[in-house]
Amino acid sequence: MAKTRQQKTEILDKLTSIFKDSASTVFVHFKGLGVSDETAMRRKLEGDNVNYFVAKKTLMRKAAEAAGISGDVPELEGEVAIAYGADDPTAPARGVYSFTKEYGAERLAIVGGVYEGGMLDATGMQEIATIPPLDVLRGMFANVINSPIQRIAIALGQVAEQKA
Repeated sequence: MAKTRQQKTEILDKLTSIFKDSASTVFVHFKGLGVSDETAMRRKLEGDNVNYFVAKKTLMRKAAEAAGISGDVPELEGEVAIAYGADDPTAPARGVYSFTKEYGAERLAIVGGVYEGGMLDATGMQEIATIPPLDVLRGMFANVINSPIQRIAIALGQVAEQKA
């Protein structure tokens, strides 16, 4: 069913605010994905504070221009949706990437996205998708800081054993 001009304007406004307000946005190509698979994906993404929205590609391009996103919009072919989130900038890419591995690249693929106000291609967004979650990064950082202290404690313990 065709959308009215008013409906298209509302969708364009929503997309523009998504591009302006989200930490990152991922363009997702989907084809042959069943309703149950897509529903499961949406629920999992919502659990990670990531939203999933399907819109026309022309409206996505216009919204990106209206939001002042730098760079060219990647080639969007076939059915395209966007996944976006405001909390963790890597969560949308990471969430979609996990489902890409589950469903296969022919059914679901990352085709690009917006990160820190600039357009990225599929390769750039997949690199962002492999960044661990913020809690894991904090744990890794704490381990790096704690490592020298542990080594000194072990060395002092061995010296104490030798002298005893």
